[in-house]
Amino acid sequence: MPERAMASYLRTLRTLRTHPGPGPAPLPLEACARSLGLDGLALLLAPGGNNPELVQSFGERTTALEDLQLTQGQGPSLDAARHGMVLLLPDLADTSAFAPTRWPGLPGGVGDLGVRAMFTFPLRIGVIAMGALTGHRTRPGPLSHDQLAEAFGLADTLTQIVIGRAARPPEPSCLLVDEPGWEFAEVHQATGLLSAQLGITCAQALRQLRGHAYSHDRPLLATARDVLAYQLRLDDPDKRWP
Repeated sequence: MPERAMASYLRTLRTLRTHPGPGPAPLPLEACARSLGLDGLALLLAPGGNNPELVQSFGERTTALEDLQLTQGQGPSLDAARHGMVLLLPDLADTSAFAPTRWPGLPGGVGDLGVRAMFTFPLRIGVIAMGALTGHRTRPGPLSHDQLAEAFGLADTLTQIVIGRAARPPEPSCLLVDEPGWEFAEVHQATGLLSAQLGITCAQALRQLRGHAYSHDRPLLATARDVLAYQLRLDDPDKRWP
């Protein structure tokens, strides 16, 4: 797709700073993914140094890919969001890059999803990481020079939007960070419920939720939904609520 197409998408993104709706403005992630030759895009934010959260996504495998990394607490998306790392992994079968020693247990799960390449671009200002933009392909292969330039431009634009919104007083229509628009809001809700039920901190509750999901080979989001539906109690997983 011509370079001017991405420039048009970036102009559209900049107009979303004043989005008046009740939730986060829908981003043109599908169009951007097509321009970049990707099968999926994910936007994660980590406000205030908190755990990265999936905000918006495009692609049939994207939510599962990010869920897998959040469940295991590791992966390229999280490294980019937490530490501001650019990670270009054009062939996930290449263990010298997508090393099992770096992300134990993750390569197999990613391969099962049919993902063959991942590219992460941090949202950061200086050394401060605020989130990440992660793209993937179902076939191996690098991004072209032009696609790389466009991906960095997209990440920079999203960073400026997030910074601009964070500098303002909180508003009900705050772009990108309204809780109703966060794709993993139910994980937050389940964490809070577990914290109250078990008398532990939210950080401990999240670790227990992740641990249960990981040990039972289940998505984190599905596990959270079971907790919220009172179909699972982590103090005694063999029991059900009355």
